[in-house]
Amino acid sequence: MPAAPRPYQDEPAVLATMHGKERVIAPLLERALGLRVTISSGIDTDRFGTFSRDVERTGSQLDAARAKIAAAFATAPDVNFALASEGSFCPHPYIPVVPLAREIVVLADRARGLELIGHHASLTTNFSHAVVSDVAEAFAFAERSRFPEHGLIVLGCSDGQPAPARALIKDIQRPADLANAVERVTVLCGSAFVETDMRAHRNPTRMRAIKRATLDLVRRFRSPCPVCVAPGFAITVRLAGLPCSWCGGPTLAIRADVLSCAACGHRLERLVTATSADPGQCSDCNP
Repeated sequence: MPAAPRPYQDEPAVLATMHGKERVIAPLLERALGLRVTISSGIDTDRFGTFSRDVERTGSQLDAARAKIAAAFATAPDVNFALASEGSFCPHPYIPVVPLAREIVVLADRARGLELIGHHASLTTNFSHAVVSDVAEAFAFAERSRFPEHGLIVLGCSDGQPAPARALIKDIQRPADLANAVERVTVLCGSAFVETDMRAHRNPTRMRAIKRATLDLVRRFRSPCPVCVAPGFAITVRLAGLPCSWCGGPTLAIRADVLSCAACGHRLERLVTATSADPGQCSDCNP
């Protein structure tokens, strides 16, 4: 990252996490913005939702991050800056069989009423699960999931669906732990639901995605609004509809990016350089 003025030199910031996210967030924000990021102690971030389903997340991904930030400010009333990150994993909107990983890192500056959000979305994820009936099947899934570098969770299983109320075993870090967990759950349920542990401290792939979302946050901070000069003038919407090169009709391809400022509301639509799209993205030419 190139050297640049650090606008928040030595300003303290609290990060709401209990899963080691400070390892990638804190160094970047100190180097780029000057923030001294520390962990907000005493916050159980699992209460805002868990990937393992024992606590359901209510609201959106951004709602959960904002709730973490509010909790961080509550523990540090004299601090003006708080941070949180939140991830989600869902089917790709155009390729439903492929999982899409989305990460956001949110920075709140309550003195200036500023909120900046860094984003990263990628198909690079080991997010997966398998219903297994024995240890051999669990080990085959573990190998595909890059265990033990990446963690696994074993849950109870009912009709092929996860049943965390019947069994939930986290922090599986060794093959012996996995074998023991699967044996216990299959005795109880007849089969076990084994899935990748998506908590950041047990998933290096996800931790790298959080780092990229933090880098995006820095890029957005360094993009001032051309009208009010507030940081964060960045792409907020991408508009599809680039004309098909065969029939001229609208396609799924992006035709313009919309940049906007949260501070003053200034909005700019920026056309992409391409003038037409491949017919493969056209629902009429390639139904």
